[in-house]
Amino acid sequence: MALRVIQWATGNQGVEAIRALALRDDLELVGGWVSSDAKDGCDLGEIAGIEPLGVAATQDVDALLALGADCVVYAPRIASLDVVCRILASGANVVTTAFLFHPASLPAADRERLEAACREGGTSIHGTGLNPGVLSGVLPLALSSMSRRVDRVVLQERADWSFYESTHITFDNMRFGQPAAEVTEEASEFLRFNSGIFQEVVALVATALGAELDEITTDVELVDAVEDHDVFGTTLHAGTVAGQRWHWRGLRDGEVLVEIETLWTVGGEYPTHWPRPLDGWTLTIEGDPSFRTHTMVLASFERPEPIAEHVRAASIATVMAAVNAIAPTCAAPPGLATMATVGLVHATTGFTRPT
Repeated sequence: MALRVIQWATGNQGVEAIRALALRDDLELVGGWVSSDAKDGCDLGEIAGIEPLGVAATQDVDALLALGADCVVYAPRIASLDVVCRILASGANVVTTAFLFHPASLPAADRERLEAACREGGTSIHGTGLNPGVLSGVLPLALSSMSRRVDRVVLQERADWSFYESTHITFDNMRFGQPAAEVTEEASEFLRFNSGIFQEVVALVATALGAELDEITTDVELVDAVEDHDVFGTTLHAGTVAGQRWHWRGLRDGEVLVEIETLWTVGGEYPTHWPRPLDGWTLTIEGDPSFRTHTMVLASFERPEPIAEHVRAASIATVMAAVNAIAPTCAAPPGLATMATVGLVHATTGFTRPT
């Protein structure tokens, strides 16, 4: 029988999950939670820009949990521990792109609340995504299966956010276009949260590979725009932040063992002193033997597609890591299932014949 699924949040990732779930025979979309009054009561298919599905969105949490769904795809920008615990305790498993990449990194009280909710509901929760997610967590561990020794794991992400149409995320959440003093973990709850989930993936890889880290550090180099730039109708002014180079590093005895570096710009002004990897994600494992792989996520490498579709591909990839993990998460023992423990997650309907 098909697993019954609720989509929680309908932003860029949520609508892609709805589109995917509408095509699956093994998964049945039975409900959806929305944050805005404007979407309350709307058909989920219409929200996702496809044919109506006969399933209405709601803000009524009690009504959703009463549906007795097998799993919730939880995809808001910032997670609510209270809501997630409530879902788990109700008997619904959770796959999420919002947090929980390395449960051991959570404060002990928060982790104990999640574990208690899983015990009460007999449920599991699994955190995944693109990056943080499969590219920074699963791929290094998969490649390590061919290693005799791992000395260092480094993932570089290079991206120009000028092509990302969600200016709310670019300017309000990520704080591009702000003075440098406003682009810090101390000044921004979102940047603090975002930094934390990258730290979690560093911890996940390090723990799985037996690194026994002493500490995980975070630093950011900010670069100001030289001139004004128009980004989907929003002006990024000269003298405000147009480049963010973040490092999250796991160290043992002062040596970097696991590192994630992001090279993010807006406006196309790429600093001359920054490294120049290809756009996308470059993963290097130094060891015996050593590996390097580069990943690009596009709408197609063969079909001509507009830039908007290529940008959208990253949102699809992020949430599909969760959608494809629904069945393994539902089958997992109650508790906190990580990318290192849930088993191999893969598409099961990739070659399904088109209807």
